[in-house]
Amino acid sequence: MSHYIVQPVQGAAGSIRVPGDKSVSHRALMLGGIADGVTEVRGFLESEDCLATMKAMSALGVVIERPGVQEVRVRGVGMKGLRAATHALDMGNSGTAMRLMTGLLSGQAFDSELIGDSSLMQRPMERAATPLRQMGARIATLNGRPPVKISGGSNLNGIRYELPVASAQVKSAVLLAGLYAKGTTTVIEPAVTRDHTERMLLGFGCAIDVANGEIRLEPPARLNACSLEVPGDFSSSAFFLVAGSISRGSGLTIKGVGINPTRTGMLDILALMGADLRVVNHRTAGAEPVADIEVRPAKLKGIHVPEHLVPLAIDEFPALFVAAACADGETVVTGAEELRVKESDRIAVMAEGLRAMGVDCEVLPDGMRIQGRPEGHAFSGGKIDSHGDHRIAMSFTVASLRSAGPIEIADVANVATSFPGFLQTARSAGLDLVERP
Repeated sequence: MSHYIVQPVQGAAGSIRVPGDKSVSHRALMLGGIADGVTEVRGFLESEDCLATMKAMSALGVVIERPGVQEVRVRGVGMKGLRAATHALDMGNSGTAMRLMTGLLSGQAFDSELIGDSSLMQRPMERAATPLRQMGARIATLNGRPPVKISGGSNLNGIRYELPVASAQVKSAVLLAGLYAKGTTTVIEPAVTRDHTERMLLGFGCAIDVANGEIRLEPPARLNACSLEVPGDFSSSAFFLVAGSISRGSGLTIKGVGINPTRTGMLDILALMGADLRVVNHRTAGAEPVADIEVRPAKLKGIHVPEHLVPLAIDEFPALFVAAACADGETVVTGAEELRVKESDRIAVMAEGLRAMGVDCEVLPDGMRIQGRPEGHAFSGGKIDSHGDHRIAMSFTVASLRSAGPIEIADVANVATSFPGFLQTARSAGLDLVERP
C-alpha cells in the first residue's frame, strides 16, 4: 500500500497547470463514441478513471486513437452502432463513469454488465437505476450496488423526473438514456448541478432546453462529431486554491482552469471566508469557460457555508475542510450528505484525519462542524488513512503548510484516478512530499 510522506513547509508559490477536466473527458468519449464522424479531443485527462471509460467504449466497438499527449480521436459508430462487449466492463474507481454508462447502455439492443474496483463495488447505484427503470430499462444491482446488469432490447420512453437529491451523475444518466427514448425526457433539479452533459449534447447537435431548473431533451436522429477542448479540472485546482490561501508564500497562479459556473461554488465559499482570489484572462474552450486563477495568502475566517453553494462545490469539500481547519473561528457545513457516498464517507474520513492532527471537529449527519486553528496554531502532523480516496489524500498534503511535523498519508494509489502527475505539480508549487511503497 503506497503512502505519502509530507514534510512541513511554509510557502506555496509559482505558476502551475492542473490536468484536464475528468467530467468533460468521460463525456467526450461516450458522446463521441455514439456520434457520426470523428470527434477530436484535446486536453484529454489521461487518468485511470478516464482510461477505464476509454477501454469500455473500445470494448463496445468504438475505435479510439491517441495521436499525441492528451489528444484523443474517437471514431464514432453512430447511435445504433455500439456492439455487445465480450466481457464485463470494468469502470475502475469511477462512479461517474458507471452511472453514466448505465444510462447510455439502457437503450442498447444487447446485454451489458458494469463492474469496478473494490471501492466502486460498494457504492450505491439505485439512484441512477430507479429513474432508468421508470423509462423502461431493465437493470439489476446487488443490494443496490454493483455489479450493474443491464438487459438489452428495452423500449425506453421519455419521462418527467424530479431528482430527489441534486446529482449531476443521475441527471446525466437519465439524459443519456433519453437519447434512445420515445418522446421528451425532462429532468427537474432541486438545485443547480454541473451541466457538462447539457453543454456537450448541444455541441453534438442534440436539441436540449434548459430553463428554470428543468432540462428537456428531444431524442435526436443522430449526433454529429465535433472538436472538443478539455479545460483544466477545477476540482484538481481546489487543493492549490487552499494551498495558496493558507501558505506564507507569495501566492499561486493556476492556469487554464475550467470555471463553469455550476462547478465553482468553492470560489464563492473561499471568498466568504476571506480568501484573496482573482479570476483573470477569461476565455473559452469549446462550450466551457476557462480562466487563470490567482490566489494569495489570506487570514481566513470560519463561516456557516450557505447550503445553496454545497452542490456547486461537492467534490471540493475535502480541500475546503482543510481550509476551515486553518480559519479563525468555527466553520459549519450542512446539506452535504452526498459526501457520505463518494469514494469514501468523506465526512467521517476527513474528520478522522483532522482529529489525528489535533483539530477539534464534530461530525454532523449531513456535514461537519470545524473549530479552526488560525495562523500560529500549527497542526501536530501525524498519520492519516485516506481510505483509498484520492481527494482525501491530496487534501491532507496541503495541510503540511500549517503543520509542525511531518504528515504520513496511507493508501494513496488512487490519486492517479483523477490527477496523474500530482506529486510533480505539488512539488512545483512548493510542497515537500515523496511517495513510498
